[in-house]
Amino acid sequence: MGKKLKNLGLIGLGMVAGVAASVQYSALAQKGGDAPLPLDQLRQLADVYALIKSDYVEKVDDKKLLSDAIAGMVNSLDPHSVYLDQKDFAEMREEVQGRFVGLGIEIAMEDGYVKIVSPIDDSPAYRAGIKAGDLITRIDNVPVKGLSLDDAIKRMRGEPHSKVMLTIARRGADAPWVVPIVREEIHVASVKAKMIEPGYAWLRINQFQEETLDEVADKLKDLYARNPNIKGLVLDLRNDPGGLLPSAIGVSAAFLPANDVIVSTKGQLSDSNATFYGRREFYAVKPGADPLAKLPAALKTVPMVVLVNTGSASASEIVAGALQDYKRAIVMGSQTFGKGSVQTLRQLTPDTAVKLTTARYYTPKGRSIQALGIVPDLKVDETPDGDGLNAVRVREADLDHHLTNEAAGSKSASAKSRRDELEEEQFTVAAMKNAKPLEFGAKDDFQLAQALNHFKGLKVELAKADPDEDKPAPARLPGQEPKPADIKDGAKPPALELKTPVPKK
Repeated sequence: MGKKLKNLGLIGLGMVAGVAASVQYSALAQKGGDAPLPLDQLRQLADVYALIKSDYVEKVDDKKLLSDAIAGMVNSLDPHSVYLDQKDFAEMREEVQGRFVGLGIEIAMEDGYVKIVSPIDDSPAYRAGIKAGDLITRIDNVPVKGLSLDDAIKRMRGEPHSKVMLTIARRGADAPWVVPIVREEIHVASVKAKMIEPGYAWLRINQFQEETLDEVADKLKDLYARNPNIKGLVLDLRNDPGGLLPSAIGVSAAFLPANDVIVSTKGQLSDSNATFYGRREFYAVKPGADPLAKLPAALKTVPMVVLVNTGSASASEIVAGALQDYKRAIVMGSQTFGKGSVQTLRQLTPDTAVKLTTARYYTPKGRSIQALGIVPDLKVDETPDGDGLNAVRVREADLDHHLTNEAAGSKSASAKSRRDELEEEQFTVAAMKNAKPLEFGAKDDFQLAQALNHFKGLKVELAKADPDEDKPAPARLPGQEPKPADIKDGAKPPALELKTPVPKK
């Protein structure tokens, strides 16, 4: 995909936050297929292993060789299947708690350098003056040019209170400069809320963590306690890469009638066919009172706008898709990422696991968003001058060997592959050269202003028509929805829907 933003991530975990994947914990089960094992190919594998051991220029550790063989086999399947070694597995378990050790930046690769997409509020990088659009050219004086994004991430990771030296280049600056940054444990607050102006509330979810549903409930109760006559609520899911599936189910259920279907899954195994409802057993991640039990009744009817963009993925798309299907909210913004597959985590040992794609998920009306995403009801650019980073961000359909959308077939290919990418990127870079980083929820938040205009019946400034834009996901005809016989009613939801990378290894 040339110079496009290949990966977006939060430094400290070696993971990418531009995509998300549903993960279900389960013990490894031996599920033999009908076909016999391909003995000739297995002999070839053994022969290659022996050849490397005997002839390679240097000695190769047995464990590393076998781990890499497993990783290569799993990673070749699709962008979200991955082998997790001991370190990766530990980091993944840390992540769902909403904390990690690192610098606190969202990054991408551009022209061989690490580009800052956004610093996390009050993180070490934020306090050091790192800004969106900055390029990291060296890490501890090691040139970034030629490193993979994963290699760069590993060099920026480290122990709490340790220091890393970043060489920063900023467009418009005379020369690069060196910034020392001390690594910290980053606590990512998942929910923000405020009254934008009298009568209109804003609720932002950065990612779906263990505490997100409780935080959402608390914020909503506080908003209504202070402002009992809310006339419009904006649910902001922009740049939300996903997270825990139960939290996404619970957030959807907060605004929908009880017992509505929120999402369903369908795969090859019988336990991959399930439907999930807006009931406590599907969204409560810990024992205790129902976090939605005492929410104001007005939440079921208050007018809503859901803001999304290309960085909205997986769990975010589940919420947006459910509210859109039931016509409960207007979805506004840019077409979402298109991450519509489910990954099941099979533990191999206490410290290692394989995360394997086992199903696709569907909105309540049976729409598969895999490689298509959620198409907004009202397409609105990020700024009055254009759609910002959304114009060059990679989407699911841009990833190598991505799963296709079975309803759309080859039509799920990205429209960006049909454009002049170099011209597109040059235009975007020129437009953003002097633009300051966008702060969601601020007074100059253009998309939020358009949401307010919608509530007030004023003109909404829509995005300019693009003849090459991705087409909406085709609606399923009656009878094409997942059949009840294919779905287990009352199935428990997957335990986790983690932010996960385009495979690291």
